[in-house]
Amino acid sequence: MNHVTFASSSPRRIRQSNSVATLNALHRFGPLSRADLARHMGVNRSSAGNIVLELVEAGLVREVAENDVANPAGQPRAGRPGILVEIVPEAVFFAGIEIGVEHMTCVEIDLAGKIVRSAMTRFEGHDSDPEAAVHMAIEQVFLEMRKDSLARCQGIGIAVPGQMNQDGFIHVAPILGWRNVDLTGLARSLLPAEIPVSAENDGNAFGIGITYSQPEAASGVTFFMVIENGVGGGIVIDGKLFRGGNGLAGEVGHLKTRNPTYRNLEQAFGRDRILSSYRQYRPDADLDLFLRDVRDRVPQAVQLAEEWAVLFAFAVVQISRLIDPNRIVLGGSVAELYPLVAARVDAHIRELQAATFPIPEIVFNESAIYGAAFGAACMMHQRFMSLDNQMLNKDAVSGPDASAS
Repeated sequence: MNHVTFASSSPRRIRQSNSVATLNALHRFGPLSRADLARHMGVNRSSAGNIVLELVEAGLVREVAENDVANPAGQPRAGRPGILVEIVPEAVFFAGIEIGVEHMTCVEIDLAGKIVRSAMTRFEGHDSDPEAAVHMAIEQVFLEMRKDSLARCQGIGIAVPGQMNQDGFIHVAPILGWRNVDLTGLARSLLPAEIPVSAENDGNAFGIGITYSQPEAASGVTFFMVIENGVGGGIVIDGKLFRGGNGLAGEVGHLKTRNPTYRNLEQAFGRDRILSSYRQYRPDADLDLFLRDVRDRVPQAVQLAEEWAVLFAFAVVQISRLIDPNRIVLGGSVAELYPLVAARVDAHIRELQAATFPIPEIVFNESAIYGAAFGAACMMHQRFMSLDNQMLNKDAVSGPDASAS
C-alpha cells in the first residue's frame, strides 16, 4: 500500500516523498527488507533500493543482518538470513520543553521516537519574564550536549499552559503572567537558524505525545486533560489534533462551575486550590502529603478529595456533552488524585449525566510526568517524518552534519 500522496511530479519532490515514506515505514514497522519497503511504498524494488542507498549515505538508516533481529515472538528467523534496513536512532534528535509554573521539563528523543534523556528543573513561573524563561529552557536542552552534536538537533518544541494560535503566538498565559508573546519567534531568536522550532499549548502537546507513542489511542475521539496549577485540554480525533476555529479547542479550564466561589474549573480543582484549602488543616502540606493523606483516609483530606471528585465529574459531563469523547486521558501531578477517587467520580457522573449520553472511559496516564515535553519533541519528530523535512528538501539528501561542513 502506498502511504504517500505525491504533492508534485518533479523528480526532487518524488525522491523526497519516497524518502519520507521509507522513514515512516521503518519507524512504524521496525526493520524491513527492501522488498517489504517496496510493497509499503508502492514502488518497485529497484526504486526502493535507490532510496535506501541515499538514506544510508545520509546516515539516517543502516543495513542489519536478519539474524541480528528477533521476530515478534523473540525467536530467530527461519530460513536463509537476509539483509534488513533499519532506522539509525542516534542519527538525529529532537528536544521538547515544557515551561510550567513550578518546574521546567526537557526531553530528548531520538529518530526512533524514544526518550534518551530527560531532566526536570525547579522554576518559578508565576509572572516570569518570557525571554528569560525561554533562554533558561534552551540552556537546559544544550547543557549536556557537545558542540559537535549541535548539527544533529533537528527540532525543538516548546509547550506552555496558555492560549496560543497554531503559529505559536501566545494571546494569554495567565498562570505564567504572559500576554501577547511570540513564543516561536522568541525561541528562534535564541537558536541557530537551521534548527526548526515549534510551540504548542501543553494540553495539545500532551495529546500529541500520547497519540504518537500509543497507536491504539489514535482511533476515535480522545480528550486529553493536563491538571497542574491550571487545567489544559487537547482534542485528538482519529489521530489528528483538533484545534478549533481559533486554536482554542479543549480549553476546559475556562468552563464555568456551579459553585459561585470559583470563576471556572481551573480555579476550582487545580493544584493551588487544593493546597490552599488543605494547608488550612496542615500548613506544611504539599501535593504528595495530601495524596498520602487521602490514601490513609485522613478525614480532612478525604473531604477535600470528595469535593474535587464532584467538580471533576461536572467537567467530564460537560466535556461529554460538547465533544462526545470515547475516552478521557489524564496527565499532570494533580491527576494522580483520580485513581484514589475514581469510584466517587463515576457515581457523580452517573448522577449528572443524562441517560442518552454515554460515559467515556477515563484513564490516568502514569507515564505522563514528561507528557507535554515529550509531546513537544514528538511534534518535531513528526515534522521531520513529513514533507516539511528540510534535510530531505534539497537537490540531494545530505547527512545531519552537512551544514557544519
